[in-house]
Amino acid sequence: MIRAGIERRRHPRLEQKLPFKVAANGYGFSTTTQNLSCLGAYCRIKKYIPPFTKVAVKLTLPIKTPRDKKSYTVDCTGVIVRTEDKDKRGFNIAIFFNEINSAQRKKISEYIDQFLPQGAASPAGSLNPRWGR
Repeated sequence: MIRAGIERRRHPRLEQKLPFKVAANGYGFSTTTQNLSCLGAYCRIKKYIPPFTKVAVKLTLPIKTPRDKKSYTVDCTGVIVRTEDKDKRGFNIAIFFNEINSAQRKKISEYIDQFLPQGAASPAGSLNPRWGR
């Protein structure tokens, strides 16, 4: 039984709009994320892509450092785990990053950590090994 209001996700998900590129089956889409975690992203595209389709992903993260602000690009491969047809203007898709190196996953965690309350940082060092720690 699942209790309402309890977060089951192990890694924080950030409601953030970031430029995001998705490519699959010869089609390329420029969109923005609706939310992001170090394991995947949720976004909206104009063409239907079925679940279990492999996609190429490109994401640019603006990461603040104590001295300045830098951009970091994440290029990885993912798989669509959910496609939702909400209306006639497009499809919401959930992408699981199944082929991403640990340095890129860590950069996503660092980006997300900028927005979390102090002491609530994501467990970037404790990623499940089968997901590419």
